[in-house]
Amino acid sequence: MTTESLKMEGMIKCSANYVPLTPISFLERSAVVYSNKLSVVHGDVKYTWKQTRERCVRLASALAHLGIARRDVVAVLAPNIPAMYELHFGVPMAGAVLCTLNIRHDSTMVAVLLKHSEAKVLFVDYQFLHIAQGAMKVLSNTRSKLPHLVLIPESNQRIPTTYNSNPISTNLDYDGLLAMGKLDFEIRRPEDEWEPISINYTSGTTSSPKGVIYSHRGAYLNSLATVLLNEMTSMPVYLWSVPMFHCNGWCLTWGVAAQGGTNVCLRNVSAGGIFHNIAEHKVTHMGGAPTVLNMIINAPASDQRCLPGKVVVMTGAAPPPAPVLYKMEELGFRVVHSYGLTETYGPGTICSWKPEWNSLPRDVQAKFKARQGLNHLGVEEVDVKDPVTMKSVPHDAKSLGEVMFRGNTIMNGYLKNVKATEEAFHGGWFRSGDLGVRHPDGYIELKDRSKDIIISGGENISSIEVESMLFSHPAVLEAAVVARPDDYWGETPCAFVKLKDGCNASAEEIINYCRNHLPHYMAPRTVIFQDLPKTSTGKTQKYLLREKAKAMGCISKSKSKL
Repeated sequence: MTTESLKMEGMIKCSANYVPLTPISFLERSAVVYSNKLSVVHGDVKYTWKQTRERCVRLASALAHLGIARRDVVAVLAPNIPAMYELHFGVPMAGAVLCTLNIRHDSTMVAVLLKHSEAKVLFVDYQFLHIAQGAMKVLSNTRSKLPHLVLIPESNQRIPTTYNSNPISTNLDYDGLLAMGKLDFEIRRPEDEWEPISINYTSGTTSSPKGVIYSHRGAYLNSLATVLLNEMTSMPVYLWSVPMFHCNGWCLTWGVAAQGGTNVCLRNVSAGGIFHNIAEHKVTHMGGAPTVLNMIINAPASDQRCLPGKVVVMTGAAPPPAPVLYKMEELGFRVVHSYGLTETYGPGTICSWKPEWNSLPRDVQAKFKARQGLNHLGVEEVDVKDPVTMKSVPHDAKSLGEVMFRGNTIMNGYLKNVKATEEAFHGGWFRSGDLGVRHPDGYIELKDRSKDIIISGGENISSIEVESMLFSHPAVLEAAVVARPDDYWGETPCAFVKLKDGCNASAEEIINYCRNHLPHYMAPRTVIFQDLPKTSTGKTQKYLLREKAKAMGCISKSKSKL
């Protein structure tokens, strides 16, 4: 049989059978299928899917009117509010790229990321206006071109006079901008589904910020995958306790739209707010780091409410402790454990529950649920490999290797950082930097983080960045930062410091110094003065410091909130 005879004659690739994948289509469909169903709820503010689409089209039109072109970056500094949700559709509908900034960043960090991303517009919630204005002043001092500043005011409130009098502001407000938009605007769909839809910064290191580029294709596929792993049927009610700025809300900003669900926005995450909204809106799904789960189970009786039904809650970051899982189940929640990174669009694996585990003792069940599991349906493959030989480790629950991914929901690359991108993809897999093992059933379990990342309240903290700040203190000779268990945040930075001869500094002084130069959540909450253990080559033996920090026990809940 010849090669010619094996060809499938008659195939034509055209607009009839090939359309670039994009989450924009989720909104278009829901605006028809679920036209009059609630799409977004925030206090007294309520929108239907028809209204949400209209607002997003107007937003896209207004951005085009401002001169925003394809692949221009539009940044936003805002909590979980309706405008933040609308920007996830309105920006890509203008052909632009959405850059969601961490609301815990200070002005200096925001300025660094705005400059690196070359954002043309910055949307800012009124609560963080002072951060944005500070960032604009930093940028003006560097003679960088300033982005348009668009204020998102408090619902039904006038623009504050301090905003109007700001000389570096363009005096734009969100509702005014939408009023400029036209409903007949021709939506700019991607010409190629690999085109960027968003940029998500990882740890925000000032010296080398890493902007993770998501594509329309990856966002589309991971949105559907998150819907599946959360077992969302049509019209779910999703409570936004996961920040939308984090991996675009684990891609559920788009995923909820695919199912015509209701997005219940939560500006500030608190146990009372979570229980109140679940009861009032009959929430079916939510998510959060173990910190949020801890907050729920330790809520005072006055804040707790009886759940209207089973609430599925997806958690990630550090595995939730067994007692937390028990108490969540007792309260009426069903915990789904996922694992991933910014580079994998958020969730990349899921600890799929097996029916045979139901008969196991509860403590054993908790250990199984705490595993990271296997790739979800949107990821082609996940493995634990020797990072040098690239051979898979044995499935013996003992052999350590690096967790690696490959598939269509892996980032396009790091913005303006070809070297880091090539290193991350070396060997044809995405290297997570996390160390783990594989169990005989194939499930993955993390054991350590090779880059010493500290996960605090679901946020990644670079120990290197904190150490760099400690070294800049005039009295500090050496410093090393590791994670210490924390009842409230899960983990917080613990600094081991050696002072220069003849110099004095208290732990409080060191902590305040870091707080004055870093976002507060990155500052150490514990400082220990001692000589640092070293290898023969002079490297700090961090594993010894981690053991010591762990032996110190958890920081109490009352102290961890300070």
